[in-house]
Amino acid sequence: MIVDNKFWPESSELPLFEKIDPTQIEGQVETVLTKLQSSFDELKKTQEINWDSFVRPLEKIYFGFHRLWSPISHCHMVLNSEPLREAYEKCQPKVVQFGLALAQDPFIRESCEKIRNSSNWESLTSGQKRTIEGKLLDAKLSGAFLEGEQRKSFNEIAQKLSQLATEFSNNVLDETKSFSMELSQKEEVAGLPASALSMASAAYHSKTQKPSTPEEGPWLFTLDGPSFIGFMQNADRQDLRESMYRAYVKRASSGDKNNWPLIDEILELRLKKSKLLGFDNYAELSLAKKMAGSVQEVIDLHESLIDAGREAARKEHQDLQAFAEQKGHSGELRNWDVAYWSKKQQEHLYRFDEEDLKPYLPLHTVLEGLFGLVRKIFGIRVEAQPEGFSTWHNDVQFFKIFDDRSNQHISSFYLDPYSRPENKRGGAWMDDAQLTAVIDGHKILPVAYLVCNGTPPVGDTPSLMTFREVETIFHEFGHGLQHMLTTVEEMDVAGISGVEWDAVELASQFMENWCYHRPTFDSFAKHYQTGEKVPDELFSKLKNAKNFRVASGLMRQVHFGSVDLDLHSRFTPGGNETPNQVVKKSAERLLALEPLEEDAFLCSFSHIFAGGYASGYYSYKWAEVLSADAFSAFEEAGLDNEEAVSEVGQRYRETILSLGGSAHPSEVFESFRGRKPSTKPLMKHMGLQAKRNSL
Repeated sequence: MIVDNKFWPESSELPLFEKIDPTQIEGQVETVLTKLQSSFDELKKTQEINWDSFVRPLEKIYFGFHRLWSPISHCHMVLNSEPLREAYEKCQPKVVQFGLALAQDPFIRESCEKIRNSSNWESLTSGQKRTIEGKLLDAKLSGAFLEGEQRKSFNEIAQKLSQLATEFSNNVLDETKSFSMELSQKEEVAGLPASALSMASAAYHSKTQKPSTPEEGPWLFTLDGPSFIGFMQNADRQDLRESMYRAYVKRASSGDKNNWPLIDEILELRLKKSKLLGFDNYAELSLAKKMAGSVQEVIDLHESLIDAGREAARKEHQDLQAFAEQKGHSGELRNWDVAYWSKKQQEHLYRFDEEDLKPYLPLHTVLEGLFGLVRKIFGIRVEAQPEGFSTWHNDVQFFKIFDDRSNQHISSFYLDPYSRPENKRGGAWMDDAQLTAVIDGHKILPVAYLVCNGTPPVGDTPSLMTFREVETIFHEFGHGLQHMLTTVEEMDVAGISGVEWDAVELASQFMENWCYHRPTFDSFAKHYQTGEKVPDELFSKLKNAKNFRVASGLMRQVHFGSVDLDLHSRFTPGGNETPNQVVKKSAERLLALEPLEEDAFLCSFSHIFAGGYASGYYSYKWAEVLSADAFSAFEEAGLDNEEAVSEVGQRYRETILSLGGSAHPSEVFESFRGRKPSTKPLMKHMGLQAKRNSL
C-alpha cells in the first residue's frame, strides 16, 4: 500500500489540486513523512537483502514521497501566492532533511554494496545495475560517507542551499512582476503589431479594471517573456526600449530582493560542500553525474564552438550596425537596439516578419500537428480528456497517450500553455507529475507536467503563437516523450530519471528540428480564420531565416555556459574577483556587444542558482550535438519517406525514448545511431564549420 496523502490519495490516479489548501500543507507533510519514516524503519529489519526484498520496498517509499511533494512543488511554480509560498518554505527544510536522512542512512549504502558484491550481480538487468550504482553514487554525493561534524556541516549546507535557491527564485518572480510600463499615447506604441497591442490592452484592463482597447489604449507592458520580447523587437521609441531593457537586466539586483548576496553565499556553500565530499570544486562534483567526463571535456566543447562561431558573430554584429545606419540609426548600437534592428534586418534580408506567421499558429492546430507527427514516427496516439481530472487553472488541458499497436493507455500529461506573470514562474519546463514504477506488482503509468509561458488568447481571438513558442512546445513535448514512453520498470532509471544531465536535452531538442519540415509544418500551421496553409513564399522565408544571426545566438549560449563553468571551477568565493567580473571577462572575450555596466543578469540566472543547471548549462549545446546527429538519421532515411521515417522512429523510440537512464547515454546513443556522436550535423544545421568530429 502506498502511503496516503490528502492531495493525492491512493484511490486517485491523479493529484487532487482543489484539495491543496496552503493551511493544510504543513500538517500533511509532517504526517506523511512520519509514515514514510516508519515504513523505512520496517524495511531496515529485512534480513535477506536482494532486489525484491530491498529495492522494490525502497522504491515504494520514494514513490509515496514523490506523490506528496510533486503537486505541492508544482503549484509553488505555477500558482504562487503568499500563503502557498509561506507553507512551501516552512516545509522545504523538512523535505530536504527527510531526503538526506534516507540517502545517508548506512542501511541503503550497505544493502547496495551487498547486492553489487553478490553472486547474483551479473544476472541483474542493465537498469537494475544502474539503479544500484546510482544509489551508491547518490549516497556519496549526499554525504553518506561523512561522519560527525563533517556530516553535520554537510547537512546544514544542503538545507541552506535549498532555502537560498527558493529565495533566489522568488526574488526573480517578484521583481519580474513588480515592473510595468503604462503607456497611453499612440506615438509611444508606434511599431508594435496588433497582437502585442491586444495583449498589452488586456494586461492593462486586468491590472486596473479600467477600460482599454487595443487601438486606443491605455496599454501595459511587463517584463514577462511575451510582453518584453514583443516590445523590444518592435517598439520604435528607443528611449522606451531602453527603460524596459534596463529594468530587465537589473532584476533582483538591489533593495530587499537583491540576489547578489545570495549568489555569493550559494557559490561559497557549493565549494564547501564539494570539498567535504573530496572534490576540488563544485564543477567536478556536478560532472560526477554527467556524460562529460571532466571539466576539460566541457572546455574543449566550448572552444570548438568558439572557433566555429566567434568571428562569424562579430561579422553579424558589424553587418547589423551597417544596416541600422543605412536605415537612419545614428551612433553605435546599444543593447536595447539589437533585438529591434535584428528584426528589421531579418525582415529586410528575407522579407520575413514573424508576425505574418502568427495567424497560422493557433495553439489547437499546433497541437494537432504535433500529435499527428508523433503518431507517424513513434506509433502513439494522443487523446484530449475534456473532463475527469483535477486542475490548478482553467487554462490547463489533460491528455492520455495510447500505443497504436496494442491500443493500451501508456501515459498521460497536463499542458499549461499560457503566460500568467502574476503567479507563474517564467520559462518553460517538463516535470514528472508521476514516476514510472512497479508498486506491489502493479505498474504505475507515468504522468508529466508540460508548462509553457506562451501568448494567451485575447478576447475572441485564440492563442496565436510565435514560431519560437511553437518550437518551445515541441521541445517540452520531447522531454515529455522520454518520460512517458519509457519501458523501464526500475523507478530510478525510468524515463528521464537517471539520465545524465547533459544528455537529457537530446529528446527535447530533437523535436524542434521537425518544425522546419514542410509536411510537418503544414500539419500544424493553418490560418485560424480560414484554415489556409502558409504560402510557399512565407515558409521559404522562415526556412531561409532559420540561421539568421545563428553565430550570435551560439556565442550567447557559450558565454552563459562558460560563466557557469568558471564560477563553479576556477572562481574563488570571497577572493579578489567578483562573480560579476567573471561575467564581464567572458563577455569581453565572447560577445560582440558587451553588457551594460549595471547589467546583473546573474541575479536572474535561475537555471544555475535556482534550477538544476549549476555546472551544467553547457548541457544545452552538448545535447544539441546529440540531437542534431539523431535527427540526421531521419534525414539520411529521407524525411518524406514515411515508411523509412517510421522505421527509424521505431528504433529511436526503442532506444532514446524507451531506455531512459537504464544504460549510459553513450551506449543508448550508439545503439540508436550505430556509432559515436558527431558534431558535423549540428554545424551543418547551423551553417558553420565544424572544427572536430565527435564528442
